[in-house]
Amino acid sequence: MVHFLHADLSPRTIVPPDAQKDALGCCVVQEEASPYSLVNICLNVLITNLEKLCSERSDGTLCFPKHWSFPQQLADQFLGMMTWQGKLTDRTVSIFQGNQMKLKLVNIQKAKISTTAFIKAFCHHKLIELDATAVDTDLPIPDIIRGLCSNSWIQQNLQCLLLDSTSIRQDSKLLFFGQLTGLRVLSVFNVCFYSEDLANVSQLPKLESLDISNTLVTDISSLLTCKDRLKSLTMHYLKCLTMTKPQILAVIRELKCLLHLDISDHRQLESDLAFHLLQQKDILPNVVSLDISGASCITDGAVELFIRQRPAMRFVGLLATDAGYSDFFTTKQGLRVAGGATVSQISEALSQYRNRSCFLKEALYRLFTETFSMQVTMPAILKLVAVGMRNHPLDLPVQFTASACALNLTRQGLARGMPVRLLSEVICLLFKALKNFPHYQQLQKNCLLSLTNSRILVDVPFDRFDAVKFVMRWLCKRENPKMQTMAVSITSILALQLSPEQTAQLKEELFIAVKELLAIVKQKTTENLDDVTLLFTLKALWNLTDESPAACKHFMENQGLTIFIQVLETFSGSAIQSKVLGLLNNVAEVRELSSKLVTKDVVKHICGLLRSETMEVSYFAAGIIAHLTSDKQPWMSCDLQRSSVLQDLYATIQNWPSSSCKMTALVTYRSLKAFFPLLGNFSQPEVQLWALWAMYHVCSKNPSKYCKMLVEEEGLQLLCDIQEHNEADPQAQQFAASILDDFRMHFMNYQRLPLC
Repeated sequence: MVHFLHADLSPRTIVPPDAQKDALGCCVVQEEASPYSLVNICLNVLITNLEKLCSERSDGTLCFPKHWSFPQQLADQFLGMMTWQGKLTDRTVSIFQGNQMKLKLVNIQKAKISTTAFIKAFCHHKLIELDATAVDTDLPIPDIIRGLCSNSWIQQNLQCLLLDSTSIRQDSKLLFFGQLTGLRVLSVFNVCFYSEDLANVSQLPKLESLDISNTLVTDISSLLTCKDRLKSLTMHYLKCLTMTKPQILAVIRELKCLLHLDISDHRQLESDLAFHLLQQKDILPNVVSLDISGASCITDGAVELFIRQRPAMRFVGLLATDAGYSDFFTTKQGLRVAGGATVSQISEALSQYRNRSCFLKEALYRLFTETFSMQVTMPAILKLVAVGMRNHPLDLPVQFTASACALNLTRQGLARGMPVRLLSEVICLLFKALKNFPHYQQLQKNCLLSLTNSRILVDVPFDRFDAVKFVMRWLCKRENPKMQTMAVSITSILALQLSPEQTAQLKEELFIAVKELLAIVKQKTTENLDDVTLLFTLKALWNLTDESPAACKHFMENQGLTIFIQVLETFSGSAIQSKVLGLLNNVAEVRELSSKLVTKDVVKHICGLLRSETMEVSYFAAGIIAHLTSDKQPWMSCDLQRSSVLQDLYATIQNWPSSSCKMTALVTYRSLKAFFPLLGNFSQPEVQLWALWAMYHVCSKNPSKYCKMLVEEEGLQLLCDIQEHNEADPQAQQFAASILDDFRMHFMNYQRLPLC
């Protein structure tokens, strides 16, 4: 079947960022454009085929063959990839039992595993780090600690434990971290962690870094127990503190070893703790990192003075404050600022606050305003936007604002400088957001606008099937004309990228889309309005009916033939005529529908266009006639001269230029099988001639595609039959010989190409 290929949709070349102006962007492009490592590819294959490669224990869990063994670094990476892909379950995690794996750095973020599975799989290993952030409620913190403490080696040597957003049973009392004497880093962000727990933790002999953000701690006085070893303290949004500000500052003043302090807060709480801290001269003498984002009453002058008194400072968090706008923050060498004053500050904020939705929303909003008329490709920032979307899939403000930022960062020509892999991730995240928030219209608009980008539509891998369903549903909303035109345009392109099987699976969406598209055509015809929406709509219908008998049937059932005849009678432009005829070609190829085209009205218009001076119009008209006249039966029941039509077809083909001639519309076929019944029709050389001319045309234009197709679809024998048939038309034999010569030439040249 024939369809229209958009001539302007050719692959784009990546335009990398300037290395001097955006070194980080260059690194991102290089990283994202590089192939995956061989280790990554192998581990991915292993994960994909886990069920096939493993045997099953009596309890239903999986195990590797006994002779398999993984070194520590590879085992850690394998577990991390399983976690990232959401493949860690009670059934699969059992492969880490025994001694085949040597784990040291364990990442089980968001894993849905039980306490029993956790203990069996991990607690016999010599673990140094465990990241159990947001694991399932079936694995609460007390059970994690109990499991870890069952191994004396882990008790003494576990250095890092991350338990952010992990659950605790209601009947649990004190969290006993005391046995983990080797612990240096502990994070209990967003956990039911009390002052009594803090007192217990503060006695850990090697503790250096502690995150108690958004916990239920009311008193931090017990931190004085570890004042001589605590180097990093994060207590963002410590909403339950009952201490006075002088009391809090008194504790902080004693923590003289602190290199990092985070007392950031939600802006709405209007906390002035940071304001008072900045006034202190004898506090935090060694600090290199201070985060006061969200604090109130913060001024550039106060922050600048604080930093000047502590020249070793390398980071300050000022997002959602009134500070960060003076020249000091852009000229101070070596100082990173997470704020909202510049794109650089916003980028730092996106990186620092990727796990804090309250600040991520603020940073994304600032980014949106800064990039509204962006003219510079910024892949590093787009990657940070993608990270934010991935980390907060159920946060509507994050998803909506991030979708708007992604649109700004990829609009017009900016996408050309973005790596395909990064664009693919962003588009996939957008569709995930659509599934999570199916009724949020502005999010849908942003996604639709992103899909209008030609680089994304042509080069970027994403689920075309889901995309077509989304766009087709949007068509039925009957939004403003501009959005409708975009939806129609996207449909016309995506329709080409679906397999016939996928198009058949659309079912209800396909029926609704064809009906809606025909309604647009009818409206434009009634209004005598030849605009871009009409052209895109005709393209969409043409491409949707390609290799799709179901779409062709929907077209006929919704008065499509009547509407298209009206189009031909209303508009005389060749651009419209070729699209109308292209679709009717698709209908003519469907045996059970082609007879419905054999009417006086249709044949009159087609025969008239057969003589068109525009090559593609004449070509498509000839194709319809070839298919309609190949079956005598429909012509016998109507008062039409089939022989006369065939004579016109033959005469037209004789007047055509060489088969290698150019056409305005780039004609392409998914399959050559529609020609095969015509090739075997020796009683009608006119029909045979058109099929051979068409095949010769596409084979000469794109031999690598169509010569291969001839082999795969077993069309070579049909050409040989024509060449050897005694009663074949001499011109038909000449065409067949030419196609076969080109075929041999192509494959001879191909075989001569070097293999490397």
